Amino acid sequence: MNTTFQKIALGGGCHWCTEGVFVSLRGVARVEQGWVSSLPPNEAFSEAVIVHYDPEIISVEDLMAVHLETHAATKNHGLRHRYRSAVYYFAAGEAAAFEHILNGLTREYPEPILTQVLPFVGFKASLPEHQDYYRKDPEKPFCKRFIAPKLKALRKTRPGLLAGPISPPAGS
Repeated sequence: MNTTFQKIALGGGCHWCTEGVFVSLRGVARVEQGWVSSLPPNEAFSEAVIVHYDPEIISVEDLMAVHLETHAATKNHGLRHRYRSAVYYFAAGEAAAFEHILNGLTREYPEPILTQVLPFVGFKASLPEHQDYYRKDPEKPFCKRFIAPKLKALRKTRPGLLAGPISPPAGS
C-alpha cells in the first residue's frame, strides 16, 4: 500500500499542546514541532506544528475543526505575536480551500474567529528535548494541566478522531 501523505501547518497556541493534540489523532503520521513564518506582516516566527496526515483517514476539514477547538481561536490576547492563530498552506491552490473551510467553521462560534489562512514560508524545529513532549511523559504537570483537558474535550466532541492511548515515541 502506497500512502500519499499531505501536510498542513497550524499555529495558535503552545506548540507542546498543539503537537500533543495532533499526534493523538487517527490518520496523523507525524507532527513536526517548532516555529513557522509567513509573508509580511507575518514574517516573524511563531509557535506552530506541521501535521503530516493521510487524507483517506482524516480530512483537512477535521484537522482544521480540531485546531479551532483546541486553542483560543477567538481571543486576541497579548501573546498573539508568539502564538499566531493561523492555518498555513504549502501550495497556492490550498488557500481558497482553507478559507472556504474556515468560513464554514466560523458558524459554530458565537465570536469572530481570528485564525488566518497564510502561506507557509519557513520552519525552525524545536530542540530535540522538546519534541514529542506529551508522548514522552503525559504525566508531567504541564501535560496534565494543559494537554490532557484538550484531549478529554475532543473525546466528547470528536470521539472518532482520536487514535487511542498515546504510546511513547520510538527509542524512549
